[in-house]
Amino acid sequence: MQSSIRHYSLSDNLKRVISGERETVFRLLESRFCVEIRTRLPGLDIVPLEDADMSGILAVLDQLKIAARNGEVLDARQLERMLGPKEAPFTEAIPESPIFRNRFGISVSAKTPAQAELVKAVENNDIIFAKGPAGTGKTFLAVTLAVASLERGEAERICLVRPAVEAGESLGFLPGDLKEKIAPYLRPIHDSLSELLSTEKLRRYEETGAIEVAPLAYMRGRTLKRAFIILDEAQNTTTAQMKMFLTRLGPHSKAIITGDTSQIDLAKGQVSGLEHAMKILKGIHGIAEVEFSATDVLRHHLVKDILLAYEQNELKK
Repeated sequence: MQSSIRHYSLSDNLKRVISGERETVFRLLESRFCVEIRTRLPGLDIVPLEDADMSGILAVLDQLKIAARNGEVLDARQLERMLGPKEAPFTEAIPESPIFRNRFGISVSAKTPAQAELVKAVENNDIIFAKGPAGTGKTFLAVTLAVASLERGEAERICLVRPAVEAGESLGFLPGDLKEKIAPYLRPIHDSLSELLSTEKLRRYEETGAIEVAPLAYMRGRTLKRAFIILDEAQNTTTAQMKMFLTRLGPHSKAIITGDTSQIDLAKGQVSGLEHAMKILKGIHGIAEVEFSATDVLRHHLVKDILLAYEQNELKK
């Protein structure tokens, strides 16, 4: 057994970064790949146990090393989410480089297999539907991809839109002028932008029109060229609104449509434009679909359990 020990070269600094608090990342890797990781000497000594997956752990360590060098530090919970079920084959889901560095210099990258799938889908398609429950990071990742595209000069502007529909409320009943009425509906998108960009840069982009946040109705009659467009809360669009939005796409533009079909707030009898579009557009080249699930939830761990409980309850009906 001693002769099969594998030494893995790793600097003390990277070892400290990768290992996690109280070496929880190494403990997870030991359990996942059936090995023992010894850390007292320089580098790592990896001792295979019964049913050890040496190629798997070496591949993960390689990716963790690259990610750490690029400023991406993963804790044990994030890594476990990326690796997926133990019985599933290992896929290279760990980001090798960040999508973007936010206003604080912290790297932003895909945190789950579904998020990694969304990043790849955006690279290879012009229209992407991202459907799944709240808390999976769909909107934030979409906004990050859009901001990164703008900063790299790939897009000349970003259009972030939402339908102004909420359960039990109407714009006509809210106080203030139109701008004040629609502000609460657009707040989540503003929050994402504020986390990514400094106040000064965000203000400059908005003043020059490089970033536009608006209700869906403002898109009618427009053609958006060289733009990165995001339609959030798309489950609350009607079929006519969705058709209107999708046909705004001009040359050299991309669109991400996000939504959660379990939270449709349309009037009774109305068909969700998101569900309808995903059904009739399936299979068209250049249009991709990414499905998120409760296992991709990045909020408090109880949110995942709550969503799973609701899903199981729906199946019983």
